[in-house]
Amino acid sequence: MVQQWTQRLGRPLVLGHRGAMGHAPENTLLGFEVALALGAAAVELDVQLAADGVVVIHDETVDRTTNGRGAVGDLTVAQLQTLDAGSHFKPEFAGAVIPTLEEVLVWAKDRLPVVIELKFTARIERLTQACLEVVDRLEMSSKVVFISFDHQALWEIKQQRPTWETGILYVGRVMDPAGLARSAQADGLMPNFHYLTPDLVHQAHQAGLWVSTWTPNTELELQRTIALGVDMMATNYPARLRALLG
Repeated sequence: MVQQWTQRLGRPLVLGHRGAMGHAPENTLLGFEVALALGAAAVELDVQLAADGVVVIHDETVDRTTNGRGAVGDLTVAQLQTLDAGSHFKPEFAGAVIPTLEEVLVWAKDRLPVVIELKFTARIERLTQACLEVVDRLEMSSKVVFISFDHQALWEIKQQRPTWETGILYVGRVMDPAGLARSAQADGLMPNFHYLTPDLVHQAHQAGLWVSTWTPNTELELQRTIALGVDMMATNYPARLRALLG
């Protein structure tokens, strides 16, 4: 699926990291709207389990990105959505809220694909199942890619939904990246951009895998990553990447 998107475009896919977190509050509907306006062809988001549903937030607590305190898993969706998830970024974004996964996917359905990062938590099995149920209910499997540092979770998705697309996140120089993907039955590699090399990209493509990366943000970082021939690039500044791609 990612390779099909890339081939159709003829260039790397611009993936807005947590929306467009260089420009707007991360993991908010407002941030995803900004990413779309700035030229993102897809958006990446993070999911966590609330007490009664799946919400879009990076951390296990609300402390960093909202005006609240506490663990996401101890709060209901209704409680989480009373918090201000925008003011921490800039005062003019006051009133942005933590969305549910369903709310974001409904927004994205006729707009652009979504890359969902399953956060590594003690409750990842429950989180994975809850996400699968949301995607099934909305009939959006063709517009969703699951990624995670928890490769076991991605393997389990493939056992239940063999045609759904997945990508393994990792940091470092691993001995056999393609083998690492195969062990999880994944479709792609998502190393941090510092660990990308021409050989890695070539070997992945030879193995039929797509390659994405995160998060080159400066013009020099973006230019160097484009030159490596990756399929998708997650960046906090989608407009910068879009401008370089032309």
